[in-house]
Amino acid sequence: MNKVILMGRLTRDPEVRYSQGSSQTAVARFSVAVDRRFKRDGEPDADFFNCTAFGKQAEFIERYLHKGTKIVLSGRIQNDNYTNRDGQQVYSVRIMVDEVEFAESKNASGDNSGYMGGNNNRPEPSGAGDGFMNIPDGIDEELPFN
Repeated sequence: MNKVILMGRLTRDPEVRYSQGSSQTAVARFSVAVDRRFKRDGEPDADFFNCTAFGKQAEFIERYLHKGTKIVLSGRIQNDNYTNRDGQQVYSVRIMVDEVEFAESKNASGDNSGYMGGNNNRPEPSGAGDGFMNIPDGIDEELPFN
């Protein structure tokens, strides 16, 4: 079985390209920094994994993910070996992404533009001092149920 689950932050904005041919397929490449659980002196605090996603997942990544976004992904590990220009064999691995999800809320990430689009200008409810909070006027219109 070849299955990997990672949680980390994008180290740069994803690079998305589209394949040639009659049915263009999106291909997203990005890197994720995953904190190490146990840290020793002189060793890095995180590991960096190169990831690739295709199709709808790649389009989602292109649209909503950017540098610093915390995500959870699942996929498989694949060898990414090649011979460089000097004729030397280079060994590496790549994570082939099957699923990707946000690992924190828009507010927790500190990004005001967010992945849901636009800023939310709704005032923050303030405490009334009696254990209840004041609900701003007009909030009923934004609720998905009544």
